[in-house]
Amino acid sequence: MATRAELREELVKAGIRPSVQRLAIFEYVRQSCQHPTAEVVYEALCDELGSLSLTTVYNTLKLFVDAGLISMLTIDDTFRCFDGNRCCHAHFRCDNCGKIVDLQMKKDFLSLVEGLDTYSVNDAQLYLKGLCPACKNKK
Repeated sequence: MATRAELREELVKAGIRPSVQRLAIFEYVRQSCQHPTAEVVYEALCDELGSLSLTTVYNTLKLFVDAGLISMLTIDDTFRCFDGNRCCHAHFRCDNCGKIVDLQMKKDFLSLVEGLDTYSVNDAQLYLKGLCPACKNKK
């Protein structure tokens, strides 16, 4: 887990001024394993940062996504959440409970896709949907 000083340095390297609010939002998303929505980030930080607004959270998250510091997951049209895990991984969302989990992928997973040899891939996201083990066992 990155220290606050390391996270501050990441923001600076990305050309983003590390204000108290930006650093707190970045730290929360990067250290969360829960793929928080903007609303969850706001709720988690609003008491700590009294002047924080939901608009600031949305704008800051967009700034981080645009800079490539975090990812925005849009698994369906109605749900957007954020992921600070920058390692190669897939996402699984349970159709029943809605939980999203990270799944490790082999680094050569793109070799499974035919026809990519003439393309330059900058980003790939794999979303899987179904039932998590807990919900599957309930059925």
